Amino acid sequence: MIFRQKEIIVKAPKRGFFLITDKILENINISDINAGMMNLFLKHTSASLTINENASPEVRVDMEDISSKLIPDGYFYNHSLEGADDMPAHFKSSMFGVSLNIPITNARLNMGIWQGIYLNEHRDYPSERKIIITVWGV
Repeated sequence: MIFRQKEIIVKAPKRGFFLITDKILENINISDINAGMMNLFLKHTSASLTINENASPEVRVDMEDISSKLIPDGYFYNHSLEGADDMPAHFKSSMFGVSLNIPITNARLNMGIWQGIYLNEHRDYPSERKIIITVWGV
């Protein structure tokens, strides 16, 4: 059984949805795993991870537009210590989630052809985001 774990830092350039599949794969070796799993865990409460279409950049724009319309900034929230985007960012983080499990098959992530891993930044002024990558398999 093979086990590997690495913490990486990713910084989104702005609020939005960003493909990070290549960044993940650049930072951990899965070339010797024939059958296994990759877990990604984001150590933050104002960003999230998801899997969605990796081809059309319009999808990433629409994802941000829809999430911002569903959970708007500036509404009266009790928790607003860090600004108008504070509580909406926390809610979006819970809504999308901070963890993903992806199968590894024959040394490749076993995702659909149009799927990619997204870092979803929900704050106006992004900070560095820490992601724990854990892989295991045979």
